[in-house]
Amino acid sequence: MSTRSFFVGGNWKMNGNKETLSGMMENLNTADLQDTEVVCAAPSVYLDFVRSRLDPRIGVAAQNCYKVSKGAFTGEISPDMIKDCGADWVVLGHSERRHVFGESDELIGQKVAHALEGGLGVIACIGEKLEEREAGATEEVVYAQTQVIAENVNDWEKVVLAYEPVWAIGTGRTATPEQAQEVHEKLRAWLRANVSDDVADSVRIIYGGSVTGDNCRELASQGDVDGFLVGGASLKPEFVDIINARA
Repeated sequence: MSTRSFFVGGNWKMNGNKETLSGMMENLNTADLQDTEVVCAAPSVYLDFVRSRLDPRIGVAAQNCYKVSKGAFTGEISPDMIKDCGADWVVLGHSERRHVFGESDELIGQKVAHALEGGLGVIACIGEKLEEREAGATEEVVYAQTQVIAENVNDWEKVVLAYEPVWAIGTGRTATPEQAQEVHEKLRAWLRANVSDDVADSVRIIYGGSVTGDNCRELASQGDVDGFLVGGASLKPEFVDIINARA
């Protein structure tokens, strides 16, 4: 097993209110969490609320940010605003941003660069659609997405790479442990060939796509799976089991 520390992100997406989020945070605050770095991505309007009530051992992330620090960009938030709310991370490039809101690789790369420049840690998401996997294009797609991210990273210690096959997000379909390991292993080889040995050995590549308390341990047993980005299950008590998947 690698020496990379296990990392679990909870992506709450557009869910919750102060009452339900308080219950979720109470569950996390009182849980016996093992040696895992945990970050919860809250809706932007609740970042300050969540940071003020969530145990300090758990990080807080925004689910998106823009590529500049301020200006006439209605509805957007900046890394400075995120930090002002006490959060230290941001999720960028999630498939819902790519495919629902039409964000391009270029824009995501610009956001990654600005977020890192602003002092945030970045959970950078990549992943192929079902038709791309069925066409045998998985590697081509995720390598191209990773290339744009890599071109905009100046400090890999602040980056977690999240492989999320789009066909497995919120569908109940999960990549098998072998499928996840295969892509993660190839991504690490890409980093070795195109960035450096040190980055390939140290960067955490996490898996996302219908991770549950039932399948998390087998996924976590794979050598190149360094954690998870969890959607629906992060809203449920089983999120603690996923956090402790390596325990």
